[in-house]
Amino acid sequence: MRIINLIVVHCSATRGDCTLSPEDLDRLHRRRGFNGTGYHYYIRKDGTLHLTRPIERIGAHAKGFNAHSIGICYEGGLDCRGRPADTRTPAQRATLRQLVGQLQEKFPGCRVCGHRDLSPDLNGNGEIEPEEWIKSCPCFEVAKEFKELEEFAVKTENTEEHRVTQHIKEQKGGK
Repeated sequence: MRIINLIVVHCSATRGDCTLSPEDLDRLHRRRGFNGTGYHYYIRKDGTLHLTRPIERIGAHAKGFNAHSIGICYEGGLDCRGRPADTRTPAQRATLRQLVGQLQEKFPGCRVCGHRDLSPDLNGNGEIEPEEWIKSCPCFEVAKEFKELEEFAVKTENTEEHRVTQHIKEQKGGK
């Protein structure tokens, strides 16, 4: 199993008045030269979750960060005029929150961020600011939204029970 330390949230850059099926997303990625959908998970507007790439396979969603990350994409991200916007439905928000929570349980200590948060820090101040974003994806502040989940995961990781469980897994050859 790969070492996972990053969960990257994306949007499909689909207008709010359009749909993009998992099959359409796969076709788009193949046209770009990928060997299938680059994200591991895809969340439709109705909240349906699709596994689009096995977690064991390195993704093709965040250049330079794929080896140790999991990519999650939600359908949407553009308003009806094609401008970046948080178009997530309540069902998508709930599914995303649940999925991130489950992934953080499975991979304790994972950082959660948006694709835009991986843009280069051009002015070197230690912060990725809007004017430095390569793209707006996923069109909402991921770190802020998932901060409390991440803090809980870090606290859980440091408990004695977790350390004992981790030690037992390592003795059995797991991670």
